Amino acid sequence: MRNAEFDRETVLRSAMTAFMDKGYAKTSMQDLTKATGLHPGSIYCAFDNKRGLLLAALAQYQHDRSLEFSQFFSDSTSTLAALKAYLDHTVAECVSCDAAKACLLTKALNEIAQQDEGIQAIISSNLATWQQHLAAVFDQAKANGELQSQRDSQQLARFLAMGIYGLRTFAHTHPEANTLQELADQLFHDLCA
Repeated sequence: MRNAEFDRETVLRSAMTAFMDKGYAKTSMQDLTKATGLHPGSIYCAFDNKRGLLLAALAQYQHDRSLEFSQFFSDSTSTLAALKAYLDHTVAECVSCDAAKACLLTKALNEIAQQDEGIQAIISSNLATWQQHLAAVFDQAKANGELQSQRDSQQLARFLAMGIYGLRTFAHTHPEANTLQELADQLFHDLCA
């Protein structure tokens, strides 16, 4: 059998958008074929099934988000300014109501993680990695003398992660830009206090 030829990253990003738009359970194979441009046989050949496509999409999502996160901090002279820009970017994603800018990890965690231990483990690992990246940012801000907090970096990272989860959830029922920005600004202030 000949392997299907396609741009894997493009297909996975299209699948991510489909899963974020409708959720895993409500995303049909027809939705996935329409979103990815692949025939069902190609999806099964490349990913085994819908779950396999979700797992691959989660891995691509983690890769994309890690790159995006590191770009905020790569050229910045101020770690805290980069962190503020990252929070502002999160608010912009929440306000956009664009499924492609939603958080696939949070959506999948809320929808199916309790029903699938494998998916739960992958999502938990991805979120733990993100939290470690956040802790490293706080370590850097302390090393640069920008942050004088007595709280340790792990505690600050947990607080920020919780705040971002809450911000994304709150945005579903209160998508007003001013309200979300006010909450993000308060979160940033509380972290830096």
